Amino acid sequence: MSKTAPRSNNPEFDSLVPSVSFTRRSFVVTMLGAGFALATQPIMAQTVIKTAAVGLVAGEIKVPVSDGEMVAYRAQPAKGSNFPVVLVVSEIFGVHEYIADTCRRLAKLGYLAIAPELFARQGDPRKITGIQEILDTIVAKVPDAQVMSDLDACETWAKAHAGNTSRMAITGFCWGGRITWLYAAHNPRLKAGVAWYGRLNGVVNTLAPKQPVDLAAALKAPVLGLYGGQDQGIPLDDVEDMREAIKLAGGKSEIHVYPDAPHAFHADYRPSYRKDVADDGWKRMQAWLKKNGM
Repeated sequence: MSKTAPRSNNPEFDSLVPSVSFTRRSFVVTMLGAGFALATQPIMAQTVIKTAAVGLVAGEIKVPVSDGEMVAYRAQPAKGSNFPVVLVVSEIFGVHEYIADTCRRLAKLGYLAIAPELFARQGDPRKITGIQEILDTIVAKVPDAQVMSDLDACETWAKAHAGNTSRMAITGFCWGGRITWLYAAHNPRLKAGVAWYGRLNGVVNTLAPKQPVDLAAALKAPVLGLYGGQDQGIPLDDVEDMREAIKLAGGKSEIHVYPDAPHAFHADYRPSYRKDVADDGWKRMQAWLKKNGM
């Protein structure tokens, strides 16, 4: 039995993505493990931020989606309700300890943070040692339409579990940064997005029919893009093209570039981590969320 991905309330975006059929019981990842992804070893243990779960409800959840249940990590304050919601989208390494800790950091700020394992049908990147293998065997096979549908399902879950989805934002890192831009064009209910060094341009195909630069005029929520001037994977020309596209569209999104920062400068467990710009980016994110009703 299969189901077709539900369409959003945004016909403009729906026209850009194909209808994708998902097969029931096709999930490879059904549980989240502890620790960091194998491809990121060895870990820079001296810089890893560890946020305690004291005062929080944190851990694995199952989110009903179009074709079954998707595993995700959730963190929220232990007391209260009606929490503003932040969707957290991982790098290519999936939902490992760094992403879980990011959710706990957001929960400490009063948010209900959810990080879905968006690669769950295609494979478990946390168990693969080679980055290129992750890209070829998992990431390249994930349809954008599937991701949009899964994030919509997280919104539905949050609404039923003490989340105030009238105040909802999204943030993502690397692969998740690109998804942040796409989701801001997809969901008209979104308040804001913060994209950390997400790819802005590239090859288009049936699984990825549009890139962020193509969607600048379709953004339904303002996005703050945080980029590194020394990023070897995202040319500054692409960043400037996106900035110009936003300007021409008359949008409220903004891009900030840290001239000396590399890719993944917020990833505190990797050699690319730059504490000063990571801290500044986190402050900018908080200010952006508050500015936009979060």
